[in-house]
Amino acid sequence: MAKPSRPSDPKNATGQSRTFFVTTRTAGGRSLFQTARLAELLIDVLRHYVRSGRFQIHNFVVMPNHVHVLPSIQGETSLEKTIQLIKGGFSFRAKKELGFKGEIWQRGFSDVRIVDESSFQNHRAYIDNNPVKSGLASAPEAYPYGTACLKMRKDSGAKAHSDSTVLRHD
Repeated sequence: MAKPSRPSDPKNATGQSRTFFVTTRTAGGRSLFQTARLAELLIDVLRHYVRSGRFQIHNFVVMPNHVHVLPSIQGETSLEKTIQLIKGGFSFRAKKELGFKGEIWQRGFSDVRIVDESSFQNHRAYIDNNPVKSGLASAPEAYPYGTACLKMRKDSGAKAHSDSTVLRHD
């Protein structure tokens, strides 16, 4: 499978806080995240790194064969390192905790640098509406593996996936 294109300017790799729209796919386009166990594990990996201060997640959605994430990263941390933490952390835990065997991720990822509020809001809406567009839910809040649903649960006082901390929303 071909490595995804990376249109972001390499000069944006480190420095001040940066926000990106990132997409990464499963190996062979397999629908690995159609099971609650794997989708919830990926969400837990994201929470772990957000709690540890490695990066901030504004929005995400875990689709059956891909993931969209809208992270902000600080200082000298590169986008590549951020995605390595997510993909590598998930792969390690899936193999260790769930006995998953085989390749999980397609090599590489695609990204778009978010440069203004309009781009941020457009990408956020794209992430929220991806499950609706794909026919997996009737509304963003109805899809259990994305920030729209987790935020709704948090706002209503419900516990989301045995942890009341939903990834940071702006």
